[in-house]
Amino acid sequence: MEAGEVGLFGADGRPLYERVADEIRAELARDAGTGTRLPSERRLVERFGVSRVTVRAALNELKAQGVLVSLPARGWAVAPTTLEGAGRLGRDHVQGFADLAASRGLRMRSRVLESTTRPATVREAEALRTAPGATLFEMRRVRYLNDLAVAVEHNRLPLTIAPGLPEADFAETSLYALLRVADPPQVPRYADYSVEARNATAEERELLEIDGPVPILSAMQLTFNQDNEPIELTVQAYRGDRYTFHASITD
Repeated sequence: MEAGEVGLFGADGRPLYERVADEIRAELARDAGTGTRLPSERRLVERFGVSRVTVRAALNELKAQGVLVSLPARGWAVAPTTLEGAGRLGRDHVQGFADLAASRGLRMRSRVLESTTRPATVREAEALRTAPGATLFEMRRVRYLNDLAVAVEHNRLPLTIAPGLPEADFAETSLYALLRVADPPQVPRYADYSVEARNATAEERELLEIDGPVPILSAMQLTFNQDNEPIELTVQAYRGDRYTFHASITD
């Protein structure tokens, strides 16, 4: 039975390995820090009452999500607290900073530097397919993971897609979570994404608490909703030692 157990389903209809992965992730979020070693696979088999095949599938799922790293001949450990991201993530949606942090069991918070509305420039209007001078919601934030500064983010969105954005408290609130419950909903479905390495500006060095030769990964993202309409133009400046860009290339 062990060879096929990984495909079995629990009482909730989910594959067993997904349930085991969720339970391991929850335990790590409560008790473990970066580099913490996991119990042996044999101990995990005993704890969860499943086969080694199922445990290994759960561990590999957490590795794919960036939660764990495998240590050759030494088992498994909690991954470093860097954020691995890309413009298009998830099976059918774009994951924002808060989504990525939550999927890796990291604590997220933001410091809002600016939150306002203003007319769109010609270039912004062209990218967002709106009229020059149309009202945009604009926000700049410093993003933190486990109280470490990771990124400075500059968001611009047409105010018409979610008129309540200026009243939201984005210190803890997810921008994408609010978009998904807007009326009508704005589901971030895919994004055009580009990234380049450069030196940090004086302001970025101060905001990101950089002391030394740490590069910046500067990313530009144009996000589209479920109707293939552009809804967000964002520039992000990440500390190069706390962010990894990952992409899958297909023909």
